[in-house]
Amino acid sequence: MKYPIETEPPVDLSADEAALLREMPELDGVGQSRRTFMINSAAGGVGLFAANLLAQEAALAQMPLAKGAATAPIKAQNVVRVGLQVNGVQQTLELDSRVVLLDALRERLALTGSKKGCDQGQCGACTVLVDGQRVLSCLTLAATLEGREVTTIEGLARGDQLHPVQAAFIKHDGFQCGYCTPGQICSAVGLLGEARRGDVSHVTADVSKTTTRLTDDEIKERMSGNICRCGAYPGIVAAVQEAHSGRQTAQTWGFATDTQLASLRKEDGHETV
Repeated sequence: MKYPIETEPPVDLSADEAALLREMPELDGVGQSRRTFMINSAAGGVGLFAANLLAQEAALAQMPLAKGAATAPIKAQNVVRVGLQVNGVQQTLELDSRVVLLDALRERLALTGSKKGCDQGQCGACTVLVDGQRVLSCLTLAATLEGREVTTIEGLARGDQLHPVQAAFIKHDGFQCGYCTPGQICSAVGLLGEARRGDVSHVTADVSKTTTRLTDDEIKERMSGNICRCGAYPGIVAAVQEAHSGRQTAQTWGFATDTQLASLRKEDGHETV
């Protein structure tokens, strides 16, 4: 017994499909039904997946409320009491023994200048000074700093007077987005202290000297742990070099005046506002 084939709206066929139907007319309608079946099956599968996903999300959203965990505080373990000096101010913190210095500074003391970049000690954005020496605060346990002195980017300036390295960074345009700049500046301040103490680096030619003259190669080597994704390295090297040598160099940029801006707009064919 033959059953009638269910008809559907016409579907555009490719040239090969049209030629095949001309040679085998008994297939007329089969291809279209198969296509529609596949489309409907796919749509149904996606719809079922979406429905299941929404049901799971709804169930998960209700779980914390049912258990009362939505407002439950995070319980610290192995709490230690740490007394340290941060930017000249004595601080006493009760912290989980696993808390790193970076999180203590940002989350407990609201000193957000130090940035969390990679959180693995690779980018240098979290660099601060501990007893004058630069450290990666994302890898330094706060519990190890009892009685130590920590200086962050917020503690370098003296009121309205910038630290020489800060002023040099501005003068030589040693930053673009500014995300890595606090770590760059703290690292540069620590670097200058190392040079005064005569600490050597991989590129130091004469390790017998008690002080180190910082060449551009020395600066690049010693600052290599601080990554600037904007590529402002020439300005950074120039800023550190000026702060180290004390020789004032010409500023490499300046603000445009209103007259200059108007002239530039006119040259570009734009009317002044």
